[in-house]
Amino acid sequence: MAFSLAPFSGTAQDKTAEIDKIFNWATKDTPGCACAVSQNGKVVVNRAYGSADLEREVPLSPNSIFDIGSVRKQFIAAATLLLVEEKRLSLAEDIHKYLPELPDYGHKITLDHLLTHTSGIRDWTGMLSLANGNPDALTLILRQRGLNFVPGEEFSYSNSGYVLLVEIVARTSGMPFAEFARQRLFEPLGMKSTAYVTDMTATVKNRALAYEKQKDGWKLDMYLGNDRGGGAILSTAGDLVLWNDALTANRLGAFVTQKLQEPAQLNNGRKLGYARGLFLENFRGVKEIWHSGGAAGYHAWLGRFPEQGISVAVLCNSDAMPATAVAERLTDQFVTYADSPQAMAKTPPALSGEALEEAKSRTGLFFNERTGEPLRLAVDRDRFRVAGGPGLVPVAKDRYQRHGAFVQFMSQDEFELHFLSPDQFALKSMEGKTTLYRRAQPYAPTTADFQAFTGRYTSKEVGAFFDLFSGKEGLMGRANDAPGAGFQFKPVTRDTFQFAGITLRFVRDKAGKVVALDYSNPVVRNIRFTRQHDLTSRR
Repeated sequence: MAFSLAPFSGTAQDKTAEIDKIFNWATKDTPGCACAVSQNGKVVVNRAYGSADLEREVPLSPNSIFDIGSVRKQFIAAATLLLVEEKRLSLAEDIHKYLPELPDYGHKITLDHLLTHTSGIRDWTGMLSLANGNPDALTLILRQRGLNFVPGEEFSYSNSGYVLLVEIVARTSGMPFAEFARQRLFEPLGMKSTAYVTDMTATVKNRALAYEKQKDGWKLDMYLGNDRGGGAILSTAGDLVLWNDALTANRLGAFVTQKLQEPAQLNNGRKLGYARGLFLENFRGVKEIWHSGGAAGYHAWLGRFPEQGISVAVLCNSDAMPATAVAERLTDQFVTYADSPQAMAKTPPALSGEALEEAKSRTGLFFNERTGEPLRLAVDRDRFRVAGGPGLVPVAKDRYQRHGAFVQFMSQDEFELHFLSPDQFALKSMEGKTTLYRRAQPYAPTTADFQAFTGRYTSKEVGAFFDLFSGKEGLMGRANDAPGAGFQFKPVTRDTFQFAGITLRFVRDKAGKVVALDYSNPVVRNIRFTRQHDLTSRR
């Protein structure tokens, strides 16, 4: 079912049938999406497809309200910048001035580091599942005694930074963030259906429920309580294009608007494709400013193409169809691109013959010789690439260049790999810095070796304990007496075990006894767990 609140312009009217095709998978019996498009400040599309509530058979409409996930970050950034403009906050000030209870990390962390994901503060979402007692995000962040990296040295997407910004805005303004956002952002811009919500169990009129697709039907899938990290923004597609158009028209003032869209910069001078709550890209030759969001079954995408006056919002209430993919197809109906899709291919060319065989010989797990961070190289559909990352294109004997560059992998570094031997390569950054990586050496622990690793390990930072037992092919790990057999961590090199994206690196004392382990996953590095005692039997 589709609805429209605004009369179409002639151009948009001609596209109605094509837009309907994009969403033809959404029916009255499935979740779906709401979408809105504006041209030069005028809303030309405001439609909805699918169901908002499968149990009560309530259809989605342009009035349907969704959890917009991380699309909210630009609103938090704007609220922060309003206070910076009023000289009540400073982008360059150490955040300990505003959060004195934050641990001293030995490095200055600024508001701008938080806004640009360059603070090094660990992402709370990568720790919550480990934590005992279901702590709120702020409590978990304030427990951390270590950083992922020196502030300003890297980009690493961190929800923690924005949790801290919400707290700083509330303390500085003297009012809850929800009230500040209402008074200073939503009401002045006419966003009547948008609110910052801290209690996700409260009644919200016109809220679309979110779902997960399962074999036997649909299951409710929504983040409630501490899973939302202190709050969420609920909004409509129509309100979000109003926001975009307000940014285009500088309605928040020149300073806030400019800073929201100013590229972040690392300590080495590298400019990034991320500003403050917004990604900055050129998509097929056209300037694009955007952000996506996900919160359990909710998926959102909001973007604009300022040079052509186009703004697009897509909000979906299930995992059936990614909002980003839907938004790209919707955008194609309105944006005129400078380059063809073929010219902007996202995948590197396939290899063949000797080049393919050479790439296959280079696959495997490598470790940064300085930090111990893992990097796996793989061949996928005859293309050489970093597993979970960018493609690699041969440029000379033993040398490969990164194919494309996006900010979320190695801070947008356009690096080159030079293989010094089959088991070692040098990664040369775009600024000329060289980092050595060495292949993980085969490691087959004996029964006695496994026994040396078993035990209970505890972390005050996470407020958790971790039990490790000997398994058939590795170590079985279980956190906080969780039910079930636990997870199997397989040895990948001496004193290092992995499961999925989790790495356990064991620490020995001078006598060689295992006394601790460092836990890492893609968004947190080296959380120390101290060994308390052996486990002689499985609990």
